[in-house]
Amino acid sequence: MSEAKLTIGHIARAAGVHIETVRYYQRRGLVSVPSKRARGFRYYSPEIASRVRFIKRAQALGMSLKEVQRLLKLDAKGACKENRSLAVAKLALVEQKLSDLAKLRDVLSGLVAACDGPHGASCPIIERLEGGEPSA
Repeated sequence: MSEAKLTIGHIARAAGVHIETVRYYQRRGLVSVPSKRARGFRYYSPEIASRVRFIKRAQALGMSLKEVQRLLKLDAKGACKENRSLAVAKLALVEQKLSDLAKLRDVLSGLVAACDGPHGASCPIIERLEGGEPSA
């Protein structure tokens, strides 16, 4: 069975990204660059589309391209422990951000509530911010 001849356009469509995204990943070393064939075209294997989808999904989980690169390098037997450590660290970061956002939400809710209640001629939000009261 012969190898599929997929162009970069096919790979991009299959992965749901732009061609420039595939090229960017190539420049970053996340996706290999096949050699040019006789007519000047580069043909990719279907696995490249899977790799690009993997990268996009990892990014959607908040992983940087450096972190994705580490995951890809660990793509071997026995790498689960290291991959888990990366995921645990990312989860801790997300939990901290959620905590920070919850505090911010509470402060903003208080500011909005101050405007909804009785107040004088000046804006309670401005008064509180000038007084240094709200803190997230």
